[in-house]
Amino acid sequence: MPTSSDAPPSPTPPTLLPQLPLTLTEEPTNPNAQSAQVPRFTPTSPSSTSELPSLTVKLLESVRQFPDFPTKGILFEDILPLFADAQLHQDLIRALELHVKESFGGDWKPDVVVGLEARGFLFGPSLALKLGAGFVPVRKKGKLPGPTITAAYEKEYGEDYFQIQSDGIKPGQRVLVVDDIIATGEKRFKVLFYKVRRLIRPVGGSAAAAGSLVKQLGGELTGYVFMLELDFLKGREKLDAPVYTLLSSQKDGPSKES
Repeated sequence: MPTSSDAPPSPTPPTLLPQLPLTLTEEPTNPNAQSAQVPRFTPTSPSSTSELPSLTVKLLESVRQFPDFPTKGILFEDILPLFADAQLHQDLIRALELHVKESFGGDWKPDVVVGLEARGFLFGPSLALKLGAGFVPVRKKGKLPGPTITAAYEKEYGEDYFQIQSDGIKPGQRVLVVDDIIATGEKRFKVLFYKVRRLIRPVGGSAAAAGSLVKQLGGELTGYVFMLELDFLKGREKLDAPVYTLLSSQKDGPSKES
């Protein structure tokens, strides 16, 4: 007969652990909640108060000057060293990007960058990519296929012509016209819309002719951007939209020797 000492032991009651708040371990019920709280990337600031001035000093120091070229009395500004060095080239595009964003506002961007033949092609496409815009070339007459609009403008040695493809710019698109140097004064130019010639009031030289092409296609000409301005020629006064120049030189005329 079993005794009390032979009875099975009574079960030990389970130890109750404190329950942690569910919010520490539970998964969010909204699958987009985590991505909403933690952005996938952090946008970088488009400009810096110190970066642009330091870049412009570095770039201007790298521009070479050649007196009496191509004719006596002309001080030629040679921008090609900015493209011969990879770091200078990168600095140039960065400085132009900052310059545009600071001039127009950080959130603003053009739809199209129009570059003038030929030096506007050196940096226009790269700047357009940085700004998230398309690039459209303005070329000398006969260089572009398909329907074009032609602008004729007078130069020191006679008349020359620019063309743009007629579908290059859509009505209402915001357009920046870019070129290397603003130097010329007032010139007469005419606009030829397809084969119909129409006389337009005198407003400027090659850059103004490019601006007129933008307007003929219904684009919004928001401004002109130049790498370098020869201050003493006061070319900006002859243009019909805001002018933004990254570098300036020859404030009092071509007196500096190389």
